Amino acid sequence: MRVLVVGSGAREHAIVRSLLAEEGVDHVVAAPGNPGMAAAGAECRDHDPVDVAGVAELAVGVQADLVVVGPEAPLVAGVADAVRAAGIPCFGPSAAAARLEASKAFAKEVMADAGVATARPRVCRDLAEVEAALDELGAPHVVKDDGLAAGKGVVVTDSREVALAHARACLEQPHSTVVVEEYLDGPELSVFCVCDGRDVVALPPAQDFKRLRDGGQGPNTGGMGAYSPVPWLPEGVVDDVVEHVARPVLAEMDRRGTPFTGVLYCGLALTAEGIRVVEFNVRLGDPEAQVVLARLGTPLGHLLLAAAQGRLAEHVRAAGGLRESAAAAVGVVLAAAGYPESPRTGDAVLGLESVDDVAGAHVLHAGTAVRDGHVVTAGGRVVTVVGTGADVAAARDTAYRAVERVHVPGGQLRLDVAAGV
Repeated sequence: MRVLVVGSGAREHAIVRSLLAEEGVDHVVAAPGNPGMAAAGAECRDHDPVDVAGVAELAVGVQADLVVVGPEAPLVAGVADAVRAAGIPCFGPSAAAARLEASKAFAKEVMADAGVATARPRVCRDLAEVEAALDELGAPHVVKDDGLAAGKGVVVTDSREVALAHARACLEQPHSTVVVEEYLDGPELSVFCVCDGRDVVALPPAQDFKRLRDGGQGPNTGGMGAYSPVPWLPEGVVDDVVEHVARPVLAEMDRRGTPFTGVLYCGLALTAEGIRVVEFNVRLGDPEAQVVLARLGTPLGHLLLAAAQGRLAEHVRAAGGLRESAAAAVGVVLAAAGYPESPRTGDAVLGLESVDDVAGAHVLHAGTAVRDGHVVTAGGRVVTVVGTGADVAAARDTAYRAVERVHVPGGQLRLDVAAGV
């Protein structure tokens, strides 16, 4: 099987890493890929992932048997539609179905129609509506840019002034709306549901760390680390997510004529009143994917191909169910100086090769590039270092021993990922 992976981040590197280790996967092409993927053995093509026609042409040109679209922007642009129109199976939702991530207001509408529990929302089109919503729902204030914001479009704050400032900045964008919603207390959980339009299977759950600094302080980011499994999670929660969140949403999307094929990322809060949806994404989350895929025992490529071809239930049944490793995984993100507001690029990334000297650790590239033969920073989150071990504590120890070997001038990382789990 020849697989084309669209994207260049650590999530896509994790997908490529799994595919390259899979029996029956003969060749992996990444577009555009990154230096880590190239070093691992993938063929990297310098292709714009949101060039819809170009990606479809590339898929045909490399004779791909499967295309996996990693990031949200190409999905929203319609890359999956173009690839399917070219006659190639694609794992990723259509542009119409990708609205579940592209518009938080749309996602709330779908959840309401599907009977899925979520935070009470107010969709605001001007600052007066925002002020009224803040008054109605109270603090802590949750203010979300309605569109794509690379994981940084959400502000959770006790300060009305900060909430209004974020809303004002969002509303200054063309055609923008803002979603203000009630604050959900309780721990958060990430569950990835692989869907084929009709059926769904959940990957192992994970928990991530969204704020920049230890103790949940600092600005929101795309994620500074994650761990899996989640030992404190009550039995049956993932099954409840499948039955009461994923399946109703799949049924509602099908009813609307936009069946959903791909990953439905369910960001959840486990509140005193039960499970509530915080957000949906339409792809594997980052950095959770890095730890979830490290624990997945089921061959990834064949699982995603089965979903893309509408035979997920049959495939999982024939395989005897989804397999996951008994080992734990912890991922720690090393971010560039200035992240998330203005990440500095061009700094040398040193020590990457020494991560392999730590048993049970590996490094996944994200914001990196090669300049004059050396790896340098080229984005906000530079790498994720993943450690595995018998339990979360052991995996955490491995991850931090390994990430200590990587150096970026002014680099930032949290020291409390998976602490005390």
